[in-house]
Amino acid sequence: MTDTLPGAVGGASAQPPTQPPVPPRPASAGSLGITDVAKLAGVSAATVSRALSGNGRVSAATRAKVERVAQELGYVVSSNASSLASGRTRNVGVVIPYLNTWYFSTLVEGAAATLRERGYDLTLYVLDGGGAQARESVFENFLLRKRVDAVLAVALELTDDEVARLLTLGKPLVCVGGLIPGVRSLVIDNERVSALATEHLIGLGHTRVAHVGGAVELDADFHLGSARRLGYDTAMARHGLATGDDLYAAADFTMQGGYHAAKQLLGRPDARPTAIVAASDEMAIGCLLAARDLGLSVPRDVSVIGVDDHELSPFFGLTTVAQHPDVQGRRAVDVLMTELQPHEGDSALQIDLPYELVVRSTTARPPAP
Repeated sequence: MTDTLPGAVGGASAQPPTQPPVPPRPASAGSLGITDVAKLAGVSAATVSRALSGNGRVSAATRAKVERVAQELGYVVSSNASSLASGRTRNVGVVIPYLNTWYFSTLVEGAAATLRERGYDLTLYVLDGGGAQARESVFENFLLRKRVDAVLAVALELTDDEVARLLTLGKPLVCVGGLIPGVRSLVIDNERVSALATEHLIGLGHTRVAHVGGAVELDADFHLGSARRLGYDTAMARHGLATGDDLYAAADFTMQGGYHAAKQLLGRPDARPTAIVAASDEMAIGCLLAARDLGLSVPRDVSVIGVDDHELSPFFGLTTVAQHPDVQGRRAVDVLMTELQPHEGDSALQIDLPYELVVRSTTARPPAP
């Protein structure tokens, strides 16, 4: 990237006649940052970072617009930031909320395998319930050091400041699990995933279908539990089927949580559902164990479906909607590698992840009246 734009004479910016005028620099702007350039250029901070660093895909028109606005505002990346971003450590930082669950560990395994194939190391940062202090330590200290070339954030709804801080230092960022404005994000449609699971049971003939889902107070980043309940509600409403508190029980995405929730739903013979949609496979396995302890047969008395395709799901014969976290980890690394190389041409910020219905032995037609 050159400091003088095409058409400039004697170091002064000559704006092409077809370009709209740049808004005047704010009078209160003391020291400008990447977010100021992004606001005035009408793009995201991530796009500004890609345009000014030459890393990542940005169209020629967008790059020229950002460079023009940055020059008008007198914005430059600090020499300290430039020196930090200039070297390559061939190391990627992966930030996840937890590691002691199947989804996160499987996704990290997929990412690590692909990084290894690409000749990169992986540095793992696990927040593990550490709260704001742990998160601040990772995003304001460890990730800003020279130890990583890029960052992969998993199931974390990053703030504008966290995004801007990384991009100012030229560290490409990719997110998995939800859409972050201006950041390339790999997204699974949790509402449609849950609706697909519910539609499978309705298609078998079930009309009294219950949902074991995440409690509102346990709603994680990107509101996964709420999205999966909404998918269930939407599918039921589409077929004119009733939902309500008597067909819903909250759990914490564990087998134990699913077990206790299913006990509440299945322990009432006069109002027992004939099928359960669980928001995760671990909760679904808990439902299977609860049915067994209540003397019920699956799927003769009650059908159960989950979401994930957990490694234990084939053992239990659990019908599920598979989301392939190992594939998610591999695809995320592939996207991150393209961000580390300069490219021309726009690229979609949202990348939809695949999912599929896997039918096993825990779902069948409802019992005869």
